[in-house]
Amino acid sequence: MKNLKYIIGILLLALISFSCEEENYELGDIVAPSNIEVSYTIQGQDTSDPELEYGDGTGYVDFVVTADNAISYKINYGDGTSEVVPTGEVTKRYSLPDANTYTVIVTAIGVTGTSSTMSLDITVYSSFSDVEVVEFLAGDNAGDSKTWYWAANQAAHIGLGPVEDDYGNGEFAWPAWWNAIGPWDEEKYCMYTNEFVFTRLDEDGTMTFEQSVGPAFVPGTYAAKIGIDGDVCHDETVVTSMFGVKNVSFAPSSSKAALEGSYNDEPYRGTEFTIADDGFMGWYVGASSYDIISVTDEELIVRIIENGNDYTWYQVFTSTKPVEGVIDADYEFETLVWSDEFDTDGAPNPDNWTYDLGDGGWGNGESQTYTSDADNVIVDGGYLKITAKSDGNGGYTSARLKSQGLQSFGYARVEVSAKLPSAQGTWPAIWMLGDSFSTVGWPHCGEMDIMEQTGADKDRVLGTVHWFDDGTNANASYGESTDITNASSEFHLYTIEYTESAIKIYLDDVQYYELTNNSSLPFNDPFFIILNIAMGGTLGGTIDSGFTEDTMEIDYVRVYQ
Repeated sequence: MKNLKYIIGILLLALISFSCEEENYELGDIVAPSNIEVSYTIQGQDTSDPELEYGDGTGYVDFVVTADNAISYKINYGDGTSEVVPTGEVTKRYSLPDANTYTVIVTAIGVTGTSSTMSLDITVYSSFSDVEVVEFLAGDNAGDSKTWYWAANQAAHIGLGPVEDDYGNGEFAWPAWWNAIGPWDEEKYCMYTNEFVFTRLDEDGTMTFEQSVGPAFVPGTYAAKIGIDGDVCHDETVVTSMFGVKNVSFAPSSSKAALEGSYNDEPYRGTEFTIADDGFMGWYVGASSYDIISVTDEELIVRIIENGNDYTWYQVFTSTKPVEGVIDADYEFETLVWSDEFDTDGAPNPDNWTYDLGDGGWGNGESQTYTSDADNVIVDGGYLKITAKSDGNGGYTSARLKSQGLQSFGYARVEVSAKLPSAQGTWPAIWMLGDSFSTVGWPHCGEMDIMEQTGADKDRVLGTVHWFDDGTNANASYGESTDITNASSEFHLYTIEYTESAIKIYLDDVQYYELTNNSSLPFNDPFFIILNIAMGGTLGGTIDSGFTEDTMEIDYVRVYQ
């Protein structure tokens, strides 16, 4: 056995020796890029004309970079921005006002990561200026800083829209096309600690940006592209460009939305800002340029196109730090223009109310027959009482009051103090339809549900808006819900405010719903009020087999403008 092992060992050694002799690997020479050449053309430049010596004011410069043994190039433009340009050809727009000289640094990158660098000075004239944006974002004077926060106390502080198509409404889907999130959204809660600091460095408007408090939220749409968990927050070990002081540059907006679109019938600001070194404002989608939709001292609304041009995100920031968990309820309506206090016993005031009568399911598979009988609707002891009853034969009666043709209101705040029924299967509703209902029908007339409650869950109420979307040629709706306690034993205040800019719904003066209004939606004309209890149907669900009767009591209905 020893001899056999020895022979095998000799054969193995011979094979190894043979392999070493046959394979002769050599690492090629590492060659850094060389002979870097940079040419550029300033748009509109005419050196013989003093007014065009440094360009026509648009700030556009076409760069062409070549080098031996280079596979890509990185260009630092000298204004605080840089980018990787694989082809070596790129158009840059400088936007610092007046004629300014920039030191452009070009790095040619080789196959193995080796690089060579050259620099040149270039003077470019830009006539673009929007110093007011700098004043809004940072302050009036050199050295001023301002901190911005997510407008978490507002509904629709984050929303999704299309990149190019405005879906026929001219507003690039802000926000009728997408269902924006509500205030203090649970999934996004991790990002509401973010703080974003803009600092003005000089009187010319040079500015820096710093996200001083993390983390970064990465939506699922982008997370899937880069292979990380989505719709969650990540720290700087994952999103490495989150922190650090970064330069901010401004330029005229060039997106289709900014050039052609509008927001609440007003054109976009027309200015975009870019945060250098892959900076971003808390919401990481691989992009750093923001279209400014509108900006004031207190509010910044922007639009950012996700890397890959698949999605556009709308974002709202505020310079006043929201109080955690508190929803903004900024009332603007002070004049009481109409009310019914239900002070006179008997039938409801015929100057204010009429009735929908009959059965047929009412489009929702409901089980009740509406009447105007005193058994179903009466004013008693200072309250309007709408009572749903079993007829003892498997059927039900109830009442549906409406102010149609009697009282309707344009932009207004409507308040209803009510105590709700508690029985399973009852579907109470306080809602409004547009005056055009009789001519264009539902949902073209628009519907605003101030309060609905399902037949199964008496600890929540719903606020919803319905309309017809001409762009998709389909019914559209956006709804939110909120918890409520003692809904059937105590009076609560149900409120809606609707203006040309927004529809807001409140429970006990706390806002939990907002939809941005615009001229393409039907909520800019007068609406009338409806009060009813349905039985069963879409939201009522299964009716308690032992049901006999239940009541919704209303203390008052008030309208402010």
